[in-house]
Amino acid sequence: MTTAPLSLEHLIRPSNITEGKPPVLFMFHGYGSNEEDLFSFASELPKELCIISVRAPYPMQPYGNAWYAINFEAEKGKWNNEEEAVLSRDKIKIFIEEACKTYGLDEKNVTLLGFSQGTILSYAVALSYPDLVKNVIALSGYINENLILKDYKENNFKNLKIYVSHGSVDQVIPVAWAQQAPGILKDLKIDHVYEEFPVGHGVAPQNFYSFKTWLQDKI
Repeated sequence: MTTAPLSLEHLIRPSNITEGKPPVLFMFHGYGSNEEDLFSFASELPKELCIISVRAPYPMQPYGNAWYAINFEAEKGKWNNEEEAVLSRDKIKIFIEEACKTYGLDEKNVTLLGFSQGTILSYAVALSYPDLVKNVIALSGYINENLILKDYKENNFKNLKIYVSHGSVDQVIPVAWAQQAPGILKDLKIDHVYEEFPVGHGVAPQNFYSFKTWLQDKI
């Protein structure tokens, strides 16, 4: 299937479903990467899913893309451009709506799969707009409440399910940051799973098969 000229660049693997609206999984890569990164998982994921891997909107030099800037300055330390992140949150919302309409996808069966910065944005979208998202696979990221709509705790999350995993020796995003997610999700009464794997900032094979098994039961 060729891609349509939507608001964000993307790759697409069609569903094998030929009647009705197929479920869809959107992929959101990490800082400095592109839409081809997570798309390497597509061939191993359930065939009934339409898979759309999305390129972040901010190009980096000399290559790669970001959902928002991360600046490293001696006097400030490392800091995130949260204004850009909120803009990306809503760009993703708009893109999901566009893609479901354009490609004839089931807007009631939407899964987000993120890695690192893509996970941070996936949390922000799902917790801000839970009517838009059914499942989230949150790999190597954390919940940044500054990126979520202010009144998000009033939302109805009864249909949202989240799989969370992190590397126990992650040198980029400390595992302690990810470990806060289960408590937040429990308080929101969101059905969730949390797992750690003995790796750094990446996805181990056992991690892949674990979230794949989780996903197969949810779509």
